[in-house]
Amino acid sequence: MKVKVNESHEFEFKSSDLEKLDLLKRSASEFHVIEKNKSFTVKLEKSNFKNREYLVIVNSNSYTVKISNEIDQLIKEMGFTIGSSIKANSIKAPMPGIILSVNVEENQEVKEGETLLILEAMKMENAIIAPKDGFIKSIFIKSGETVDKGVLLIELA
Repeated sequence: MKVKVNESHEFEFKSSDLEKLDLLKRSASEFHVIEKNKSFTVKLEKSNFKNREYLVIVNSNSYTVKISNEIDQLIKEMGFTIGSSIKANSIKAPMPGIILSVNVEENQEVKEGETLLILEAMKMENAIIAPKDGFIKSIFIKSGETVDKGVLLIELA
């Protein structure tokens, strides 16, 4: 897993690193940690589990900590974002793949969340959905076509 502290320092940890941690739980949010023969009092002040963001106080110093696991890192590498909503007019390929089907036509009205096309990537079918209500302005691809990441697929109006 990767840990980013105060948006400026990044650390990488393995499960074995965490298992070796000399940690004593004092309460639900307070811990005593010994690292390299130094003693630390650690308190979890705030937590946003959904976004994996925490405010931690270590020996009276505050740190914002963001944690990302292997899945989060893979999603980021593929060009997706976690828990975000994009309200764009341009639908671009989030990854390279093959267009299996195009489910819309030009000038067709679509609703947010409606499947526009199916993109096969890494042997998985991915439904590309409408990010908002609108009309299909232009379609730049067809079934069976291979696309690269970032290629414009559909334009909404």
